Amino acid sequence: MYEGVVQDLIDELGRLPGVGPKSAQRIAFHILQSEPADVKRLAHALTEVKAKVRFCAECGNVAQEERCRVCLDPRRDLTVICVVEEPKDVVAIERTREFRGKYHVLGGAISPIDGVGPGDLRIRELLARLADGAVTELILATDPNLEGEATATYLARMVGSLGLRVTRLASGLPVGGDLEYADEVTLGRAFEGRRLLDV
Repeated sequence: MYEGVVQDLIDELGRLPGVGPKSAQRIAFHILQSEPADVKRLAHALTEVKAKVRFCAECGNVAQEERCRVCLDPRRDLTVICVVEEPKDVVAIERTREFRGKYHVLGGAISPIDGVGPGDLRIRELLARLADGAVTELILATDPNLEGEATATYLARMVGSLGLRVTRLASGLPVGGDLEYADEVTLGRAFEGRRLLDV
């Protein structure tokens, strides 16, 4: 649609997840109208993050060193590992300030339709971390969708013989939601996960 480098920029931006053709075009024209110093800062940030950021050798989270800040924290509970799909899930859980254990980032979820099987995830690394018997609880915090459920079920079966306490994050109704808008699966899980009220 556009000529040369402008179309190349739109095409490259459109390859980013969650960025459709119109958003890519808006971003491209924003960059064109920006000050050269702002564009240089953006380009520098992109090259720096690619050059300096890696994945933690222990848990698979993003890190600038060999191990991430969570794995380096001596105050963490070594007996509990929370399994998540992506590094962004670690950030979401950390924001709650409720979890004080360690993490294990799988790098995705089992999805046969997308050609992602157990061998494509960091499952072998998880089993290696569990081998010494120091971990007593494994929290499966994969997404509450078909792929996340399949991954959680697969992991639960894999570690079933290790004598661990295997738990799954509760799921159900969002705070501020209306019952009439909840789907059957969400409402069913809300009933399964109901708790006793202290009165």
